[in-house]
Amino acid sequence: MNDRLDLVAIGNAIVDVVAMVDEDFLETNGVEKGVMTLVDQQRAAALYSAMPLTAEISGGSAANTAAGAAAIGAKAGFIGKVKDDQLGRVFARDIRQIGVHYDGPIAAQGASSDTSQCLVVVSPDGERSMSTYLGASIGLIAEDVDTELLQRADWLYLEGYLFDTPQAKAAYSRAIWAVKKGGGKASVTLSDPFCVDRHRDDFRRLISGEMDLLFANKAEILSLYQTDDIEAALTAVAADVEAAAITMSENGAVVVRGDQRTEVPARQVEVIDTTGAGDLFAAGFLAGLAEGADDARCAAMGCAAAAEVISQLGARPEADLKEVMATL
Repeated sequence: MNDRLDLVAIGNAIVDVVAMVDEDFLETNGVEKGVMTLVDQQRAAALYSAMPLTAEISGGSAANTAAGAAAIGAKAGFIGKVKDDQLGRVFARDIRQIGVHYDGPIAAQGASSDTSQCLVVVSPDGERSMSTYLGASIGLIAEDVDTELLQRADWLYLEGYLFDTPQAKAAYSRAIWAVKKGGGKASVTLSDPFCVDRHRDDFRRLISGEMDLLFANKAEILSLYQTDDIEAALTAVAADVEAAAITMSENGAVVVRGDQRTEVPARQVEVIDTTGAGDLFAAGFLAGLAEGADDARCAAMGCAAAAEVISQLGARPEADLKEVMATL
C-alpha cells in the first residue's frame, strides 16, 4: 500500500462565508465596498449574524491550493488551525469532502480565538466586499505540525500570508525538516507584495537556503529583489533557488530553472474575479509535478486552473478540473 501524499499545504485555515446582499446592507452594516478589511472577533460575530442565508466554504490561500490539486487528482493534505466551534467543523467537513486529508490542529472550545473567517458580501453589481477575521489560524505553532504526515509527502507547500508571527516561522521550520527527512521537497509562495515588504530578508534566506521551488507573481518577485526590471529579478531568483514558477497575469507564466526558462501563455478568458488565481496556479503546477510532468506541462496546468477560477466568482473553480486538464 502506498500511503504517500503528493503534497501537504500549510497555511491559514479560513472559512469563506459568502452572501448576496443589496446596497443598503453595506451602508447599514458599515461595510466598505470592494475592499478587504481586517476585523476583530466582535465585529466578525456581529456581521456574521447580520448576513442573510450564506454559503460557507473552507478557504485560505494554501487550503485553496490543496483543494485545487485534489480536484485535479493529486493526493493532497492540509495543515491549518481552527477552533472546535461551528465554523471550525464547517472547515473540516468541507475540505475533507473535496478529498483533502485534514486532521487539524483544532483548538479547544474554550480557546480565546474563534475559527478564522472571511465574510464576503456580493452586491448586485458583482462587487465583493470582504471582512476578514484572522482568529485561530494565526495561532499555529511548531507543536501543531504533524511531522509523521509530512514525512509521507513528496512536496510541502507553504503560504506566505502565515509568515507574520515568530511561532509560524518555527512551525514552518519544523515542517521543512520533516518533509525533507521523508525524502520530499519544499516550496513556498510569496502570497502578496506586502508580505514580501515585511519579511524580505527572511524570505530571501528561506528561499536560498531551504526551498526547492518558489511560487510568485510578477509584482512579488520584483519586490523580493527590489527592482523594476523583470529580467534582473528572474536572473536573481535563478541563482537563489532550484526552480521558480512566476505568473505574469495576461502574459502567462515563466518557469526558471538554472539557465533554462520555460514560457507558457495564459488562457484567454473573461476575467470576472481574480480571487484565487495564484492559489490555483500553484495547484495545477503541483498536480503536474505529481504526474511527473515537465515544466511546460506543469505551468500549462497551472495556467488552466487559474483561468477557470478567474472566470467566475469565488476562489474554488466550478468546472471539473480533471476534464480541463485532459484538454491540454
